[in-house]
Amino acid sequence: MWLNIIIGATFFAIGAAVHIGKMYFLISGYNTMRKEKKANVDIRGLARLVGLFSYINGVIFILVGILQAAGIKVGMMFPFVFLMVSSLVMVVLSQRYDYNLFDEYGRLRRGAKTKLLIPAGIILVTLVFVAVMMFYSAQSTKVELQEEGLKIYGMYGDVYSWETIHDVKCLEALPLIEARTNGSALGSKLKGNFRAKEVGNIKLFVDEDIPPFIYFETGKNRIIFNLPDADETDSVYEKILEKAGDH
Repeated sequence: MWLNIIIGATFFAIGAAVHIGKMYFLISGYNTMRKEKKANVDIRGLARLVGLFSYINGVIFILVGILQAAGIKVGMMFPFVFLMVSSLVMVVLSQRYDYNLFDEYGRLRRGAKTKLLIPAGIILVTLVFVAVMMFYSAQSTKVELQEEGLKIYGMYGDVYSWETIHDVKCLEALPLIEARTNGSALGSKLKGNFRAKEVGNIKLFVDEDIPPFIYFETGKNRIIFNLPDADETDSVYEKILEKAGDH
């Protein structure tokens, strides 16, 4: 909650510093230009763009923080995806203010196309990466009970040997999730590393809307997962109890 509000306030402060305070040295890229190149940049127009970008993202993060403070469950995927996409849009639009690349009529100068290939390539790669990450985050959890242990598929998955699995429980509700440390939260699907109030650091592979959930510990790790069907989750829970209890 407070982290999002602080992030939002920081965006507002940076936007105001550049747009209103004319602290143009805060603009990445412009601050490293030679003096003669800076003279060919519409710095006021660029500062307005940076300010608008900062204000919009600030509003979104503060709004998320307020909703969380009100007890409304809001995932962090949207504000960070919006931040990434809006950053790419700003990079593209900011080129229009650089008259080293464009003339006063908005036409590319000779040889400027090659200079735009790098940011265009970065934008394309980033958008593909985001799309792939969202696709995998949206997939349901898949597990396999192997001879040597329990395998959880996916980016954050692993194989947990039966000898190390203990404290297996079936939960009707998740512990209170306080923060996402390294993972994804796409709607009700949580995958990766989180911090929970009751148990501390924990790895999740769950759809919050489909209880129950299987909890187990292995070494210093705590894991919770469930499957797309509640009956399937119950069945796998019984099999884990049986196999982990054999060791």
